[in-house]
Amino acid sequence: GWEGGIHVPGILRWPGQLSSGRTIDEPTSLMDIYPTVVNLAGASLPQDRIIDGRDLMPLLKGDVQKSEHEFLFHYCGNALNAVRWHPKDSDSVWKAHMFTPRSDTDNCYQTNVFGCHDDYVSYHDPPLLFDLLKDPSEAVPLSPETEPLFHEIQDQIRMGVECHRKTLTPVPLQLSWSNVLWKPWLQPCCGTSPFC
Repeated sequence: GWEGGIHVPGILRWPGQLSSGRTIDEPTSLMDIYPTVVNLAGASLPQDRIIDGRDLMPLLKGDVQKSEHEFLFHYCGNALNAVRWHPKDSDSVWKAHMFTPRSDTDNCYQTNVFGCHDDYVSYHDPPLLFDLLKDPSEAVPLSPETEPLFHEIQDQIRMGVECHRKTLTPVPLQLSWSNVLWKPWLQPCCGTSPFC
């Protein structure tokens, strides 16, 4: 959930549709690609589920200056790891971490694999809070002593999480061991083996 792995650049080119040389520094997500492509195709989004993504074209064309995302939720597996809050009508960008990787285990830093649970993480209550405009590297967590609005910001993020969780429908984990283990009997056979 650290910004270094989330806040990454994207480059788009569409001569005749998008202005060249334009820079947009607004939070967007890969989730936005689906509704954008659906809109460009002239189709409609499904109405039987919540679509978290937003159509990027108004932002890309300059019709609007702000992303429609007030909250972005960052997951590690099926665990909510961090929440980015960009309040409407404000330039502020806050980020709360519910848990962070522990550096004293062989997790992430030695193996480059992040275990999202149990002994691999440190849980934070209240969540670690950062002002991304002043501290984009998330080096110094805020506290009630350093941020006068600390409790109000935490409350807004907590309410955003509660609203978000009401929209979720449980589904089987796509990255469970039974789904990620290689199953040779499901692979296409392209060789000259008599078993093909």
